[in-house]
Amino acid sequence: MPTSPAVRDRRDRCPGALRPWPADDGLLVRLRLIGGRLPARGLRALLALSERWGDGRVHLTSRANVQVRGLPSDDGALTPEVLAAIEATGLLPSRSHELVRNIMVSPQTGLAGGRADLRGVAAGLDAALLAQARLAHLPGRFLFVLDDGRGDLLDRPCDLGLVALNGTTAQLRVGADLGPVVPLGDAADAVTELALAFLRARGEGPAAPWHVRELAVPLAAPTAPDPALPRARAPLPYGDVPGGRHVGIADGTLTRGPADELLAHGVDLVVTPWHGVLVPAAEVAA
Repeated sequence: MPTSPAVRDRRDRCPGALRPWPADDGLLVRLRLIGGRLPARGLRALLALSERWGDGRVHLTSRANVQVRGLPSDDGALTPEVLAAIEATGLLPSRSHELVRNIMVSPQTGLAGGRADLRGVAAGLDAALLAQARLAHLPGRFLFVLDDGRGDLLDRPCDLGLVALNGTTAQLRVGADLGPVVPLGDAADAVTELALAFLRARGEGPAAPWHVRELAVPLAAPTAPDPALPRARAPLPYGDVPGGRHVGIADGTLTRGPADELLAHGVDLVVTPWHGVLVPAAEVAA
């Protein structure tokens, strides 16, 4: 159900490459990773960028994204050289929509376990967001959460999302409530339509709600939990896990040495919401 509307007097200020945050040590930039997927090439390039212009680290966030801080300011913006280097990492596919690509996905999806491989659904949702100019106006704090049926992200508050019930269907999440059951093949479009409905319902201006739960009227009629809905489970433990190895990152920051160790297997990585990195088993990632 909707909560009491929050009193806002400003728009959200979540940082991005085009909207960096002016921290005490320089500009802070956040880059969104769909489902935490971090290509090896992208991590290497981001580390090289941070070593040249920033604090020499790549910082992990609780939304499975990455940040670089300590970057030089050009009147509050990144210098053209640094912005070009960020785009060259391949981790900034859209300037207009960079702040709204907040899509969290069960980290092991497609690697081991779960009821469905949600990598395609996540990619489809990202493509749908990028295809709609209007969706660039979503708040930077607006979060999509896709649980592949193992229950690892069920306790994560979200604005919109889904939980896989089996290999072909999922139940939507709408704010703090559950929505209808839909075919997985239609899930990305269904979530996109709800995001557009949220923008229509929230209105304009700095006082407009940031989250679905803050709307005065429910975005969709709440639906009872499907009998197949899984229970929430504990976060992914560190160590060897099905599909790979989950490595805890001290202080949530990666420097060159630890990053080289993670990349030694030659596979792309998955940043997890628990300040960790999942290194897929080589035979699974192949």
